[in-house]
Amino acid sequence: MVDNIPAGSHWGVIGISRAQWMLVGAALVLGGSIRVGLEDNFYLPDGEMARSNGDLIAKAREMTINAGRRPATVAEARRLLGLSERAAA
Repeated sequence: MVDNIPAGSHWGVIGISRAQWMLVGAALVLGGSIRVGLEDNFYLPDGEMARSNGDLIAKAREMTINAGRRPATVAEARRLLGLSERAAA
């Protein structure tokens, strides 16, 4: 399916439940973006329950780096998603 995405398109994967991590890994290898959070999955890949979104984000960041990619900065993510810059609170 990735081969059918128009060149230059931004695409991402959201997985539900513990299968999320397999989909995150595939998206990272294929060039897509990822999103994780407790609203979709409570567990880390080893089956341990996440204590917070931070646990899930830390694992996703580690997987991104291990896949040879660089996590986006907040400003880069906002640009990719077409969100306006907002003033710091």
